[in-house]
Amino acid sequence: MEKVLIANRGEIALRILEAAREEGLSAVAVFSEPERGALHVREAPEAVCIGPADPRRSYLSIPALMAACEVTGADALHPGYGFLSESAELAEVCAAHGITFVGPPQEVLRLCGDKVAAKERVAHAGVPVLPGSPGLASSEEALDWARRLGFPLLLKAAAGGGGRGIRIVGSEEELLSVLPRAQEEARLAFGDGTLFLERYVPSPRHVEVQILADARGEVVHWGTRDCTVQRRHQKLVEEAPAPGLSPELRAALAQAAVRAARALGYVGVGTIEFLVDGEDFYFIEVNPRIQVEHPVSEALVGRNLVREQLRIARGEPLGYKQEQVELWGHAIECRLNAEDPARGFLPSTGKLFIECLPGGVGVRVDSAMFQGMDVLPYYDPLLAKVITHGETREEARMRMYSALRRFRVHGVTTNRDFLLEVIAHPDFAAGRLSTDFLERLPGAI
Repeated sequence: MEKVLIANRGEIALRILEAAREEGLSAVAVFSEPERGALHVREAPEAVCIGPADPRRSYLSIPALMAACEVTGADALHPGYGFLSESAELAEVCAAHGITFVGPPQEVLRLCGDKVAAKERVAHAGVPVLPGSPGLASSEEALDWARRLGFPLLLKAAAGGGGRGIRIVGSEEELLSVLPRAQEEARLAFGDGTLFLERYVPSPRHVEVQILADARGEVVHWGTRDCTVQRRHQKLVEEAPAPGLSPELRAALAQAAVRAARALGYVGVGTIEFLVDGEDFYFIEVNPRIQVEHPVSEALVGRNLVREQLRIARGEPLGYKQEQVELWGHAIECRLNAEDPARGFLPSTGKLFIECLPGGVGVRVDSAMFQGMDVLPYYDPLLAKVITHGETREEARMRMYSALRRFRVHGVTTNRDFLLEVIAHPDFAAGRLSTDFLERLPGAI
């Protein structure tokens, strides 16, 4: 493994570029036609255009990425995060072309991509799961399972992930009404219309565990993260470690995550996600990739997760045991998006002008912004991730509040003021978190 093609854009492309450089690897950036002047393109030693603005014909095009590998001589591909990072098809095509896919093997990706099969596998390993159905073949089967499980229920896409493809149903009539539309949406979004039902937990917390596993069977965790502050199942604020958990619950979550990783034959960097309800917890899914919120775990451990990905993909052992992983302090991440909370969080586009960006002790900004860049309508609205780290949660929270106040850009509308409201909210300050947290903020949903 000598040259890595970075099959993504924005701040994660920059992170991979930096990690590759630190590992002594060459790197190739890819870009769509409107992003010729993007920061990840300018920073890369080599870059190649892979298509027009439409992401399906550029960043999400497997043929275009394979052609880029052939043209540049790249012998490895890092998908970053996003749709292709969980694509068994991409991993399979890479293997067929002799290209190292920086991520789990294709068979693991297929297993993790089938939420029902993954749930069954980890349940056999003794990991708690929510009561639910298998994949539903008909509306009659859906009704039968709904009556057995009892309402309210979650209707979920078996091939979904990242909070997408989820609906709450409260009655038989509602289930029958949304079922055809949900099947079609799942088919269009994920290429698979299979749905399943799962018991609905009304006000849980969303807690995940960062795991790393090498090809020799060594698995370690980097502790918990709390991703409870969400809007429409999309994360806005993340922190590590998850606050307010008893030592016993924290240990049980970590042990369950390692058991789940072993049961799935996991290799690479990934996240095991759980719902936490009091002292009970339940496996949700595996995110078989680097997560947007990975910097909060890096802050606690002092290691680079992207470099760990590259090392594992190169066949190297982790080189350390669980007892050598030391977690220090508390970290919080906020996602600064180009979107307008006053207009239902609609994306905002325009020419970006930077007045001030935060910095100082315990403050990190991951971004691909630059003065005068065009914020385009074609891609994710993420502008930057602000990460703060302190000895205590309160120190990290106060640093975040100050950092957000100093994050001042113009030309596009951002969610900065909304995030300030979240960080300053008494319930957030006290760690009183649940997935309905944003319902306490006017105009948040």
